[in-house]
Amino acid sequence: MMTRFGLLTKKQGMPPQDFNQHWEAVHGPMASRFPGLRGYWQHAVTDKEQFGISHARGVDWDLDGFSELHFDDEGAMLGAVNDDSFTPALTDETDFLQDVKIVACEKHKVVEMNLDDGPYIKRMTLLKRLPGISPERFRQEWLETHANFVRRWPGVLGYHQNLVVGRYCGSRTEQASHDEVPVDGIVEFWFRDKEAAAELYAKDIVTETQEHAKVFLDTITPYFVDSRQLV
Repeated sequence: MMTRFGLLTKKQGMPPQDFNQHWEAVHGPMASRFPGLRGYWQHAVTDKEQFGISHARGVDWDLDGFSELHFDDEGAMLGAVNDDSFTPALTDETDFLQDVKIVACEKHKVVEMNLDDGPYIKRMTLLKRLPGISPERFRQEWLETHANFVRRWPGVLGYHQNLVVGRYCGSRTEQASHDEVPVDGIVEFWFRDKEAAAELYAKDIVTETQEHAKVFLDTITPYFVDSRQLV
Protein backbone atom coordinates (compact mmCIF):
# COMPACT_ATOMS: atom_id res chain seq x y z
CA MET A 1 0.00 0.00 0.00
CA MET A 2 1.24 3.48 -0.94
CA THR A 3 0.06 6.46 1.11
CA ARG A 4 0.13 9.87 -0.56
CA PHE A 5 0.02 12.87 1.78
CA GLY A 6 -0.64 16.39 0.57
CA LEU A 7 0.90 19.04 2.85
CA LEU A 8 -1.49 21.94 2.38
CA THR A 9 -1.29 25.66 3.10
CA LYS A 10 -4.51 27.59 2.55
CA LYS A 11 -4.73 30.60 0.26
CA GLN A 12 -3.38 33.73 1.95
CA GLY A 13 -6.16 35.66 3.70
CA MET A 14 -8.72 32.87 3.32
CA PRO A 15 -10.66 32.24 6.55
CA PRO A 16 -10.11 28.73 7.95
CA GLN A 17 -13.82 27.92 7.76
CA ASP A 18 -13.92 28.83 4.06
CA PHE A 19 -10.82 26.74 3.40
CA ASN A 20 -12.32 23.71 5.12
CA GLN A 21 -15.70 24.09 3.44
CA HIS A 22 -14.17 24.30 -0.04
CA TRP A 23 -11.77 21.44 0.67
CA GLU A 24 -14.52 19.09 1.83
CA ALA A 25 -17.47 20.09 -0.35
CA VAL A 26 -15.79 21.11 -3.63
CA HIS A 27 -12.32 19.59 -3.81
CA GLY A 28 -13.14 16.40 -1.94
CA PRO A 29 -15.60 15.00 -4.51
CA MET A 30 -13.10 15.71 -7.32
CA ALA A 31 -10.29 13.80 -5.63
CA SER A 32 -12.68 11.00 -4.67
CA ARG A 33 -13.04 10.13 -8.37
CA PHE A 34 -9.34 9.30 -8.89
CA PRO A 35 -8.94 5.83 -10.40
CA GLY A 36 -7.33 3.24 -8.16
CA LEU A 37 -8.10 5.21 -5.00
CA ARG A 38 -8.44 2.86 -1.98
CA GLY A 39 -9.05 5.44 0.73
CA TYR A 40 -9.19 9.22 1.13
CA TRP A 41 -9.03 11.27 4.33
CA GLN A 42 -8.83 15.00 4.99
CA HIS A 43 -7.07 16.07 8.19
CA ALA A 44 -7.83 19.71 9.02
CA VAL A 45 -5.34 21.39 11.37
CA THR A 46 -6.92 22.69 14.57
CA ASP A 47 -3.86 23.44 16.73
CA LYS A 48 -0.20 24.14 15.88
CA GLU A 49 1.05 24.01 19.48
CA GLN A 50 4.41 22.32 20.16
CA PHE A 51 2.55 20.14 22.65
CA GLY A 52 4.76 17.90 24.80
CA ILE A 53 7.71 18.20 22.40
CA SER A 54 11.13 19.40 23.59
CA HIS A 55 12.57 19.41 20.04
CA ALA A 56 12.75 22.45 17.76
CA ARG A 57 9.81 23.06 15.41
CA GLY A 58 10.46 23.08 11.66
CA VAL A 59 10.53 26.57 10.16
CA ASP A 60 9.67 25.19 6.69
CA TRP A 61 6.10 24.31 7.62
CA ASP A 62 2.95 26.18 8.62
CA LEU A 63 0.25 23.81 7.41
CA ASP A 64 -3.52 24.05 7.42
CA GLY A 65 -4.29 20.48 6.40
CA PHE A 66 -3.08 17.05 5.35
CA SER A 67 -4.75 15.09 2.57
CA GLU A 68 -4.23 11.33 2.75
CA LEU A 69 -4.88 9.10 -0.27
CA HIS A 70 -4.24 5.35 -0.40
CA PHE A 71 -3.23 3.44 -3.53
CA ASP A 72 -2.10 -0.14 -4.10
CA ASP A 73 1.38 0.98 -5.13
CA GLU A 74 3.39 3.80 -6.72
CA GLY A 75 2.23 2.84 -10.21
CA ALA A 76 -1.41 3.21 -9.20
CA MET A 77 -0.67 6.58 -7.58
CA LEU A 78 1.06 7.93 -10.70
CA GLY A 79 -1.71 6.45 -12.85
CA ALA A 80 -4.26 8.58 -10.96
CA VAL A 81 -2.13 11.70 -11.47
CA ASN A 82 -1.98 11.04 -15.23
CA ASP A 83 -5.71 10.34 -15.53
CA ASP A 84 -8.10 12.94 -16.98
CA SER A 85 -9.93 13.09 -13.65
CA PHE A 86 -6.86 14.67 -12.02
CA THR A 87 -6.99 17.86 -14.13
CA PRO A 88 -10.09 19.44 -12.50
CA ALA A 89 -8.71 18.75 -9.02
CA LEU A 90 -5.36 20.31 -9.93
CA THR A 91 -7.05 23.38 -11.40
CA ASP A 92 -9.25 23.72 -8.31
CA GLU A 93 -6.22 23.95 -6.02
CA THR A 94 -5.62 27.55 -7.10
CA ASP A 95 -9.00 28.53 -5.64
CA PHE A 96 -8.15 27.63 -2.05
CA LEU A 97 -4.47 26.64 -1.70
CA GLN A 98 -1.37 28.80 -1.47
CA ASP A 99 1.05 25.89 -1.50
CA VAL A 100 1.03 22.10 -1.88
CA LYS A 101 3.86 19.67 -1.25
CA ILE A 102 3.37 15.93 -1.77
CA VAL A 103 5.06 13.00 -0.05
CA ALA A 104 4.59 9.33 -0.90
CA CYS A 105 4.99 7.06 2.11
CA GLU A 106 5.17 3.53 3.40
CA LYS A 107 2.75 3.19 6.32
CA HIS A 108 3.90 1.17 9.34
CA LYS A 109 1.30 0.50 12.05
CA VAL A 110 3.42 0.24 15.19
CA VAL A 111 0.43 0.39 17.57
CA GLU A 112 -2.81 -0.57 15.82
CA MET A 113 -5.53 2.06 16.22
CA ASN A 114 -8.10 1.02 18.86
CA LEU A 115 -10.51 3.83 19.73
CA ASP A 116 -13.15 1.65 21.48
CA ASP A 117 -15.94 3.95 20.17
CA GLY A 118 -14.82 6.54 22.73
CA PRO A 119 -13.66 10.13 22.26
CA TYR A 120 -10.19 10.71 20.88
CA ILE A 121 -7.85 13.34 19.54
CA LYS A 122 -5.35 12.89 16.75
CA ARG A 123 -1.97 14.50 16.24
CA MET A 124 0.08 14.39 13.03
CA THR A 125 3.76 15.30 13.11
CA LEU A 126 6.36 16.07 10.45
CA LEU A 127 9.87 14.74 11.09
CA LYS A 128 13.09 15.96 9.53
CA ARG A 129 16.31 14.02 9.99
CA LEU A 130 19.52 15.59 11.27
CA PRO A 131 22.11 16.74 8.72
CA GLY A 132 24.54 13.88 8.24
CA ILE A 133 21.94 11.22 9.02
CA SER A 134 21.40 9.12 5.90
CA PRO A 135 17.94 7.94 4.81
CA GLU A 136 19.02 4.40 5.71
CA ARG A 137 20.11 5.41 9.21
CA PHE A 138 16.90 7.41 9.69
CA ARG A 139 14.83 4.38 8.68
CA GLN A 140 16.62 2.14 11.16
CA GLU A 141 16.49 4.58 14.08
CA TRP A 142 12.82 5.47 13.54
CA LEU A 143 11.22 2.21 12.42
CA GLU A 144 13.20 0.01 14.79
CA THR A 145 14.68 1.71 17.86
CA HIS A 146 12.21 4.58 18.19
CA ALA A 147 9.19 2.38 17.46
CA ASN A 148 10.26 -0.01 20.23
CA PHE A 149 10.30 2.90 22.68
CA VAL A 150 6.76 3.94 21.71
CA ARG A 151 5.46 0.36 22.04
CA ARG A 152 6.19 0.74 25.77
CA TRP A 153 4.09 3.89 26.16
CA PRO A 154 0.88 3.29 28.19
CA GLY A 155 -2.51 4.56 27.07
CA VAL A 156 -1.70 5.09 23.39
CA LEU A 157 -4.77 4.49 21.19
CA GLY A 158 -2.72 4.21 18.01
CA TYR A 159 0.68 5.07 16.56
CA HIS A 160 1.49 4.90 12.84
CA GLN A 161 4.75 5.79 11.12
CA ASN A 162 4.69 7.01 7.51
CA LEU A 163 8.18 6.75 6.02
CA VAL A 164 8.72 9.16 3.12
CA VAL A 165 9.91 7.36 -0.03
CA GLY A 166 9.04 10.05 -2.60
CA ARG A 167 8.67 13.84 -2.69
CA TYR A 168 6.89 16.07 -5.19
CA CYS A 169 6.87 19.86 -5.52
CA GLY A 170 5.17 21.50 -8.51
CA SER A 171 5.35 18.46 -10.75
CA ARG A 172 3.26 15.54 -9.49
CA THR A 173 5.24 12.98 -11.49
CA GLU A 174 8.90 14.05 -11.20
CA GLN A 175 10.40 13.64 -7.76
CA ALA A 176 11.72 16.67 -5.88
CA SER A 177 14.80 16.98 -3.70
CA HIS A 178 14.94 16.78 0.07
CA ASP A 179 15.73 20.51 0.17
CA GLU A 180 12.50 21.25 -1.71
CA VAL A 181 10.39 19.01 0.52
CA PRO A 182 12.37 18.66 3.79
CA VAL A 183 10.39 15.94 5.53
CA ASP A 184 11.40 12.33 6.20
CA GLY A 185 8.43 10.97 8.10
CA ILE A 186 4.89 11.67 9.26
CA VAL A 187 3.65 10.41 12.62
CA GLU A 188 -0.02 9.66 13.33
CA PHE A 189 -0.79 9.51 17.07
CA TRP A 190 -4.17 8.96 18.73
CA PHE A 191 -4.92 9.84 22.37
CA ARG A 192 -8.11 9.83 24.44
CA ASP A 193 -7.85 13.57 25.14
CA LYS A 194 -5.28 16.31 25.77
CA GLU A 195 -5.26 15.68 29.51
CA ALA A 196 -4.36 12.01 28.98
CA ALA A 197 -1.68 13.04 26.49
CA ALA A 198 -0.20 15.55 28.97
CA GLU A 199 -0.03 12.87 31.67
CA LEU A 200 1.65 10.53 29.23
CA TYR A 201 4.27 13.08 28.20
CA ALA A 202 5.25 13.52 31.85
CA LYS A 203 6.32 9.87 32.13
CA ASP A 204 9.93 8.69 32.16
CA ILE A 205 9.52 6.43 29.11
CA VAL A 206 8.49 9.44 27.03
CA THR A 207 11.51 11.39 28.28
CA GLU A 208 13.73 8.47 27.22
CA THR A 209 12.04 8.41 23.82
CA GLN A 210 12.61 12.12 23.30
CA GLU A 211 16.24 11.73 24.27
CA HIS A 212 16.59 9.09 21.57
CA ALA A 213 14.98 11.48 19.06
CA LYS A 214 17.98 13.79 19.51
CA VAL A 215 20.16 11.08 17.94
CA PHE A 216 18.52 11.30 14.52
CA LEU A 217 15.94 14.12 14.32
CA ASP A 218 16.56 17.77 13.48
CA THR A 219 13.01 19.10 13.83
CA ILE A 220 9.63 17.78 15.03
CA THR A 221 6.56 19.71 13.88
CA PRO A 222 3.25 18.52 15.39
CA TYR A 223 -0.34 19.48 14.53
CA PHE A 224 -3.59 18.43 16.16
CA VAL A 225 -6.15 17.64 13.47
CA ASP A 226 -9.82 16.87 12.89
CA SER A 227 -10.14 14.00 10.42
CA ARG A 228 -12.89 13.06 8.01
CA GLN A 229 -13.04 10.12 5.61
CA LEU A 230 -14.38 10.69 2.10
CA VAL A 231 -13.56 7.28 0.56
